[in-house]
Amino acid sequence: MICTDKSTPGLTTWRARVDERFLNPAGVVQGGFLAAMMDSAMGASAVTAVGERRVSVSNTEMKATFLRSATVGDVLTCVATVLKAGRVISFVEAKITDQDGQLVASASSSYLVRERPE
Repeated sequence: MICTDKSTPGLTTWRARVDERFLNPAGVVQGGFLAAMMDSAMGASAVTAVGERRVSVSNTEMKATFLRSATVGDVLTCVATVLKAGRVISFVEAKITDQDGQLVASASSSYLVRERPE
């Protein structure tokens, strides 16, 4: 999984090519991998939304919806967007699409924002 764009505060884009490591016994991508991809993207977006503040963020809750399966060779793109960047809590959503633009999964989450020591 690689971040391909974080140039806009509060918005990040990530990509991953599916290989055998991410499959469940039925041969499709595990929901846990998709959830981790969305969590990573949303956390990064939350960090980029705070401007010059040095912060760390922690997921406080997350709802994931799995809409379509993905298999070996698929290229997944995850776009995470901050809906509201608060001083203490930020609200973020993410969507994963496949190489055909089909929606694979979506999530919403809130992140606790804490100042990092210098």
